[in-house]
Amino acid sequence: MTVLWIVLGVITFFILYTIVIYNRLVKMKNRFKNAFAQIDVQLKRRYDLIPNLVETAKGYLKHEQDTLTHVIEARNQAMAAMKRASAHPDDGNAIKALAGAEGLLGGAMLNFNALTEAYPDLKADQTMAQLSEELTSTENKVSFARQAYNDEVMVYNTQRETFPDVLFAGMMNFKSAELFEVTNPEVKKRVEVSF
Repeated sequence: MTVLWIVLGVITFFILYTIVIYNRLVKMKNRFKNAFAQIDVQLKRRYDLIPNLVETAKGYLKHEQDTLTHVIEARNQAMAAMKRASAHPDDGNAIKALAGAEGLLGGAMLNFNALTEAYPDLKADQTMAQLSEELTSTENKVSFARQAYNDEVMVYNTQRETFPDVLFAGMMNFKSAELFEVTNPEVKKRVEVSF
């Protein structure tokens, strides 16, 4: 009879411990999903600002249509990638695609900003200055939200890869989360404007 109680105690302990591990992983997964939601909010704001910025610049930059078109195309690609990632923030491929699209948009915006610097009238335009300031503020918020997301992903991935959670994570379908890293060499290059 004592052996039966010991076996039941061990089984009960194992079940309770599995529940604790599962709940901890769910909590961490929800935290990184929430952190992604904060990125989502800031990216939507950024995507809304970009067309206004381009429209304001169009009057001054009539002969720079390629740059303006590239910015809008990059924005549209980033928006589409963001929608896919928002639907599944735990899908590593969607996060990678979003990071790639954001890198392209960042490069396009660098070229756009360099172009606007070359036009003093545009730079002095009040609407353009206000939109640029809002975009800069939004870029900072995106960076902070991305850092918070990456921190939560790191905590989640570390927890799911440590013992004993690693024994259960795969069985319970807790996949590794993907960091949101924008790695576009265009963003690191110095932009030169010549006429």
